[in-house]
Amino acid sequence: MARFQYKMQNILDIKYKLETQAKTAFSAAAARVMQEEEKLEQLNRRRESYEEEARRLVSERLNVLQIQQNQLAIELMKEAIRNQMVALHIAQRNMEMARMKLNEVMTERKTHEKLKEREFEEFKREVESEESKAIDELVSYSFRGKKTS
Repeated sequence: MARFQYKMQNILDIKYKLETQAKTAFSAAAARVMQEEEKLEQLNRRRESYEEEARRLVSERLNVLQIQQNQLAIELMKEAIRNQMVALHIAQRNMEMARMKLNEVMTERKTHEKLKEREFEEFKREVESEESKAIDELVSYSFRGKKTS
């Protein structure tokens, strides 16, 4: 019996590898987004602690130098938070680009798998047709052989 050999198997193999690479890139981008979100949360917690300290400093005996230092720290935290929000936005955009690339690669892979499936079905029909013809020939040969005896 003939063995099925997909003509473009090497291309399909490459598509599998590209999909694996795209999945890896997407998971790395998603991990980066999570890291950036965690950094942003930490900065927000730090700013809140500075603001809490500012409220404490104002309610106690006034120490102008400490209050000024605290206000400077709050402003620095606000700036760091803005910068972190930009970094988070960039990471999210990169993750979205990786997601789109992954979808594209998966679509290409699925297309090749469908082509392989169709080619296999056609191959199967051809083999079945050849087997059917061989059986018909065998039956007719056997029938003719019995008739002449």
